[in-house]
Amino acid sequence: MRSFVALLYLEYAAIAYAATDSSRPRGVSPDFAKFYKDPKSFTCISNPSIHLSTSQINDDYCDCPDGSDEPGTAACSHLSPLSPHTPADTVRNTVNASLALPGFYCKNKGHIPSYVPFTNVNDGICDYDSCCDGSEEYGHVGGVKCEDRCKEIGKEWRKKDEARQKSLGNASRKRKELVAEAARLRLQVQDRLQSLGTEIEGQELKLKQTEQELAEVERREKGRVVKGSVSSKAGKLGLLVGLAKQRTNELRESLIRVRNERDANKGRLQDLEKLLTTFKEEYNPNFNDEGVKRAVRAWEDYAAKGKAESNDALDRDLDEISKEDGENGLNWDEYESEEKTELDVLYAFENYLPPTIRNYLDTKLRELRTLMISNGILADIASTSTGTSTETKAVLDARSRAEAARNDLTNSRKDLASHTEDLAKDFGPEDIFRALKGQCVSTDAGEYTYEVCFLGQTTQKPKKGGGHTNMGNYNRLERIMVDDEVPADGKGLGSGERIAMKHEGGQGCWNGPSRSTTVVLGCSEENEVWKIMEEEKCVYRMEVGTPAVCEVLGQTPQGGREEL
Repeated sequence: MRSFVALLYLEYAAIAYAATDSSRPRGVSPDFAKFYKDPKSFTCISNPSIHLSTSQINDDYCDCPDGSDEPGTAACSHLSPLSPHTPADTVRNTVNASLALPGFYCKNKGHIPSYVPFTNVNDGICDYDSCCDGSEEYGHVGGVKCEDRCKEIGKEWRKKDEARQKSLGNASRKRKELVAEAARLRLQVQDRLQSLGTEIEGQELKLKQTEQELAEVERREKGRVVKGSVSSKAGKLGLLVGLAKQRTNELRESLIRVRNERDANKGRLQDLEKLLTTFKEEYNPNFNDEGVKRAVRAWEDYAAKGKAESNDALDRDLDEISKEDGENGLNWDEYESEEKTELDVLYAFENYLPPTIRNYLDTKLRELRTLMISNGILADIASTSTGTSTETKAVLDARSRAEAARNDLTNSRKDLASHTEDLAKDFGPEDIFRALKGQCVSTDAGEYTYEVCFLGQTTQKPKKGGGHTNMGNYNRLERIMVDDEVPADGKGLGSGERIAMKHEGGQGCWNGPSRSTTVVLGCSEENEVWKIMEEEKCVYRMEVGTPAVCEVLGQTPQGGREEL
């Protein structure tokens, strides 16, 4: 369908230009034909005050300061010093003396019209890349005759252009997929931000509660009344119980280990007996080897003694001993906890008081206890017999809960800041590079492999081994202007504004700056590296194709109008 529309367009264009084609001077394109319509006189395009006769057009003599009177010759090759001097040279400083025409116009029927520089006109060289019809060599200078090859060149170009258009269509579809993926990833970040806000509110409340709990436990533990000799006795008993529990656990672990080793040795012994039995049965008695015979006799004597009977009852006893103490009815916690005495009842007398008096008395007693400990009148219960100050289990547990809540809140706040910063970053048009972040492409060039990771790092890797060289870390996206020709395979930047990734702060050069790379992006069906060059010392430029920039910033398929 596209080819049919193009053919219709070309047919109409041919009809439209047919009327004016014969009246246009050589080298004039349809865009500038309006300046050459007058059959009697001609006005210089950029200098309308200068009027010439039509006979002066293409007379191989530069009359107009802007060269517009010589569209089909090389006489005004940017007003070259080799051109004859004219009266216009004396007023060149007061008039527009820059070329008004882009070059010699080649019709290239069957292909794409184009311009060649005026210096190429009748220079004896066929410029088929730009002028496939050979019309720029109409003078046959040096006997050179450039035949019209537009039919063949146009056919080949259209074949490649069809492949390019197909590739661009695929690239456009892939770009839409990337845009959708980027939108999904951005929504994930936004949803996570909302959930983080709710989580942080809950974590702040939890931290406040755990800190209040810690303060209350510290106050309560510090305010506990020491119970004199009863506590001392209980402490000694608790120490003894702890040692007994530790010793019992060690013996149990040793017993289990020895049993495992015994069972392993039994298995190895059985394997050895099987090996010797097989040896005895299969050896050749006629083989006169005293060493083998002695070994067989020794095995027969060993086997005649019989195997030791296994003692199942002993194994059952060992199984019972190997069980945990709790399974055998021994509860160490009962011995480690302090037993209540008459003093406990005495200290709990406040439970019989009215609530208001009880709270008041409890507060005052604890404040008094804390004050006496602070002034050295009473010993802190956290002090042990060795003089080392420790906290009680209740305080340690409360502090652990508070620290855990504080760490959770800190991590959530870091995540919140990271996600907020992520949403504020420039990921390009429609956030599209969010979908490409971290993806890498590479190419081989000489002795190295060059790799670029989107929004990541550019790296130089030697093929023969050795360390990698950081050529720059991603810093920002920029827009730059380019003016390059697109090759036949379409893998080029073209002309116009393009998106570029700036990578800076790479590995330092010897006696030079830190390496940096500008990655200029062009439209292609796949992510691929097209070209890499070192523009100056340790300053690199990469040209990379990606569907992410197709139809962005005016980048469209390269092509033009054909003439029939």
